[in-house]
Amino acid sequence: MSADAASPGPLSGIRVIDATHMLAGPYCTWLLGALGADVIKVERRGAGDFTRIIAPFRDQKSIYFMSVNRNKRSLTLDLKSPRGKAIFARLLKGADVFVENNRAGVMDRLGFGYGAAAELNPRLVYASISGFGQTGPYRNKPSFDAIAQALSGMMSITGEETGAPARVGASIGDIASSLFATIGVLSALQQRTRTGRGTFIDVAMLDCQLALMENAVARYLNAGEVPRRLGSRHPLIAPFQAFQTADEPIAVCVDTNEQWERLCGALARLDLLSDARFPDGSARAANHAELEPILAEIFRSRGRAAWLDALDEADVPASAINSVPEALADPQVVSRGMVTEIPAGSGHRFVGVPIQMPATPLPEEKAPPELGEHTDAILRDLGFSQPEIEALRAEAVI
Repeated sequence: MSADAASPGPLSGIRVIDATHMLAGPYCTWLLGALGADVIKVERRGAGDFTRIIAPFRDQKSIYFMSVNRNKRSLTLDLKSPRGKAIFARLLKGADVFVENNRAGVMDRLGFGYGAAAELNPRLVYASISGFGQTGPYRNKPSFDAIAQALSGMMSITGEETGAPARVGASIGDIASSLFATIGVLSALQQRTRTGRGTFIDVAMLDCQLALMENAVARYLNAGEVPRRLGSRHPLIAPFQAFQTADEPIAVCVDTNEQWERLCGALARLDLLSDARFPDGSARAANHAELEPILAEIFRSRGRAAWLDALDEADVPASAINSVPEALADPQVVSRGMVTEIPAGSGHRFVGVPIQMPATPLPEEKAPPELGEHTDAILRDLGFSQPEIEALRAEAVI
């Protein structure tokens, strides 16, 4: 491994070959890189990751691409050419982890499915992220975040009660599969320390959405309750939702009877404590149609700031409903250092890694690579001479 690739961190010394694109795969390898792994992003010669051309741009660079491709080195390679395949095989032989997020069968057709890769390197941890997984009737279908949210039922429980189904505002179909894949990779690396062998990890966006919906799925399977859209309201607890104040809305979450007592005190409505309709969270949820109008009228009597002060004083969980700019300027977010500039002084700012390890600080994040920026250095690591590298470039292999 070159000095350029070396970095401190929990995954220092782990080399990841990244054949991912768009979001579901790159988010996973961004995290692995942030934890200290040497991530080599293998991109299409001439074009690279599809997101490199997605607007908006900052300094002629795609913000989408930059956000999830930090902490990586870029190698351009024609995986359809014999010499390109030979180089890729050499990469896999020296790697610890391989991550790809193509449709099922794509890597097999290229000659680098798990079976072939494991023959090259039995210690390789091989993670495949796809819309529907490597098995089942949908395995070859294309998928995107909204498809995963729609098919899983996630969209059916998202949105206002009387409104249309809605996509969750963030790309949780992509990101959830990245997170589960990351967990799988870390678990497989731990297993490898015991067995000496790698393994195959098959993560499907659809499966991950169902996992995120654990409570909704469990209620249906075990109680026959069909989950539906409830707006901001919780299906099992009340009050646990957004309320409009005299100016801006707030979120109020009351989970215990002690919190309910404190809320009634803050609202100057202690009479609600003896109301037979609202003795506990389950009853309040069952009778939300009667409780919600009472609370809504009270909250409309004062502004957001006044209510948040009163609820904070009463130790009732409540919050402003921030816009993205408000969230990023929030004192708690600022104190945790959740916005990072990469590289320093560039003006390119992104959300930081949400993992803090005081006793083992994570390495400083690195800027996303230019297309093919590290091709020569990576090939030199693999033993190629500069004349050989130039010949590969002339043959359009790299």
